[in-house]
Amino acid sequence: MTAWDALAARRAGVPVFAPGHVWLAGAGPGDPGLLTLDALAGLQQADVIVYDALVDPRVLALAGPQARLEFAGKRGGKPSATQADISERLVALARAGHRVLRLKGGDPFVFGRGGEEAMALAAADVPFRVIPGVTAGLAALAAAAIPATLRGVNRAVIFAAGHGADEDFDWTPLVKAGQPLVLYMVMHNLERIAAALMAAGLDGDTPAAVIASATTPKERILVSTLRRISAAAREQKFEPPAIVVIGAIVDLRERLIGETGAVEKDSV
Repeated sequence: MTAWDALAARRAGVPVFAPGHVWLAGAGPGDPGLLTLDALAGLQQADVIVYDALVDPRVLALAGPQARLEFAGKRGGKPSATQADISERLVALARAGHRVLRLKGGDPFVFGRGGEEAMALAAADVPFRVIPGVTAGLAALAAAAIPATLRGVNRAVIFAAGHGADEDFDWTPLVKAGQPLVLYMVMHNLERIAAALMAAGLDGDTPAAVIASATTPKERILVSTLRRISAAAREQKFEPPAIVVIGAIVDLRERLIGETGAVEKDSV
């Protein structure tokens, strides 16, 4: 029995992918087990899958035999398609009558430019569907045994992007909120942003962690402090993709894993 057969057997009302339509789907953080059933339905029915660099090969392996894969990854500092080119390609493929799955790592609407693509499709009168995905900012923390929220510790969690952040961005309001920060696309700017956070009043001894390649076989976890996190990540050669979390919730990791070693430790 194929994955599609199993899905169809277990779920009534599997969404039907119509020709000329685009599905903007989240592929989750990496582990295929974190795909939604609707994302799997899209993989099995699509004629063309336009996928990002962060989509795990194990997820792409679930595509139907009729699907053609088109890479449209955007990685900082490396040659890649422009966002306008990608949006135009989605429109052209749909107008040619294809079932087009636009597959993005994490959730398409969380720092994934899915909103820009949805607006381009709407402007072109191309029918589209949005399929949410598990965003890396939550999955990475859970996989590293760091609760995103815990009663008595925090009442909110703040997502922020580090890539392309203006040098004069004011981090003060985020620091004053007193809630954990979860930073996406931050590795290349981590030293500067950590300094800006401390200048805005955040204690340099605040716990911080880097979670690289979350939920994949390459996952690595580094625990340190805000003051040390950039140097420690550089020393241990941590590379994107990675999520950085800063706040008291990081200390909960040690309490959760205890001495059992249930989650591999890589601490400074």
